Amino acid sequence: MPTEFQKKSAQAIVNIFETGRVHGEYGKVTLLDGDSGHLTYGRSQTTLASGNLFLLINAYCEADDAQLVKELKPYLNRLGKRDVRLDHNFTFRGLLEEAGDDPVMQEVQDDFFDRVYWKPSSQTASRHGLTASLATAVVYDSQIHGSWARILKRTNTRHGTAKNIGQRTWIQHYISERRDWLSTHSNTLLHRTVYRMDSFRDLIRQKKWSLALPFRIRGLRIDEDVLTRSVPIRVSAQDPGERILRRQRPFMRGPDVKAVQQALKTAGMVIKLDSVFGSKTEKAVKDFQKRRGLKVDGIVGPVTFHALGLES
Repeated sequence: MPTEFQKKSAQAIVNIFETGRVHGEYGKVTLLDGDSGHLTYGRSQTTLASGNLFLLINAYCEADDAQLVKELKPYLNRLGKRDVRLDHNFTFRGLLEEAGDDPVMQEVQDDFFDRVYWKPSSQTASRHGLTASLATAVVYDSQIHGSWARILKRTNTRHGTAKNIGQRTWIQHYISERRDWLSTHSNTLLHRTVYRMDSFRDLIRQKKWSLALPFRIRGLRIDEDVLTRSVPIRVSAQDPGERILRRQRPFMRGPDVKAVQQALKTAGMVIKLDSVFGSKTEKAVKDFQKRRGLKVDGIVGPVTFHALGLES
């Protein structure tokens, strides 16, 4: 398990990738033509298209003393439906930027990225035999950037698992496979994000497997002093098929819904495998969340996906 400084170092690496700042930029709104993630926001740039921007803003609106609840709450329905017209809603974008100065939003984002990305990434890394802090950072980066599961499968198929070939050898294969995938992706914007993998290669060359301080990422020094003090391009690599699952009209349908239903059934929930996310599936999700001590909202986001044993 990474120490607190190792955790902060890993998060700083991704913050630099996402916003060009060690601590990220809580009010940063980014929109690039051709980015499948559409509008991105916050310290580590969560996306509209993934549904995670909805989860973040919903958490902010539920927080005590949040300053812009009245202004942002009317947008929740559209965020939940991943309405890409919000990309060019400059009133909404201005509210997001303003909310970034609210200490409550900063606390909500810190909790959100820990809960939704860092903790599941750490657990996923451990489950696959990746215990080095640098390896955990690679997993965390891929979960934030998108398509971790795709490159995990590709690396395991071509080279073997980390438990079979050793984590250091495996993570170097993973970085090479991901770099190749990014550099040849049909979305040419992703070609410009290979710097992420090049940065990890530099850390490996420096033998920074434990993320021992200090080190530099894209010219920025990360050391103990910087980490205790309270722009590169950001393009989502998320697979278009990845989505947050929730009950809405029309009902969400598809193999991802069925996979969740199967996982719920395996976990002991009584549920029909009909590939439709209706009221009975929502109830089963809530029962599962309650049993596992998760936030009981009936929404299958990254935390619930992870708890169900599904790579998201």
